[in-house]
Amino acid sequence: MAKSRLGLDPESVAATTVLKRAVELDSESRYHQALVCYQEGIDLLLQVLKGTKDDAKKCTLRKKISDYMDRAENIKKYLDQEKEDGKYHKQIKIEENATGFSYESLFQEYLNETVTEVWVEDPYIRQTHQGIGKGQQISGLKEIKESLRNHGVLLELEYSSSIHDREIRFNNGWMIKIGRGLDYFKKPQGRFSLGYCDFDLRPCHETTVNIFHNKHTQKA
Repeated sequence: MAKSRLGLDPESVAATTVLKRAVELDSESRYHQALVCYQEGIDLLLQVLKGTKDDAKKCTLRKKISDYMDRAENIKKYLDQEKEDGKYHKQIKIEENATGFSYESLFQEYLNETVTEVWVEDPYIRQTHQGIGKGQQISGLKEIKESLRNHGVLLELEYSSSIHDREIRFNNGWMIKIGRGLDYFKKPQGRFSLGYCDFDLRPCHETTVNIFHNKHTQKA
């Protein structure tokens, strides 16, 4: 196997880089991002351990893995307690023209088998590139409602002239607030451009996503 100039194999270099970033995020109290990096770094170290034959190096690696696992577990417990106390808050900043933020990518983590109801409040779901043009809003929503019914999903619609909040709530306790609401995608350049169908490839407007958890979340 090729070695780097520091005498480390690529897996070791990658693990060191990721774990160094985890420690930095941890020290900045950015625990959500730190936990992801710890988990990724631990997986990389386990790969290194698997390919190591030297007993002394194995012992050192096991100690490092154990230490990082302990820290990751403590962070996870802390975040779980924050959810329990209703203090959980994660913020995602979407930069102008950023990609990789489809609805699936953004919400999938919070949608699990316990979710049976979702409430969406958004005053501006009427742009054509969201699938609902102003002149066809009612017919478009009716078509979506019928399509969802065929898949066992009931869509209930309520109209309000005073609504101003933009939030999505799941009955498993998660609440997501997006500065621009669901209209954070830019209009695609054309029907055959990347991002027309795959929203992960569609550029976004700059916005901020705030994620909260409250075990007592229910419809207001």
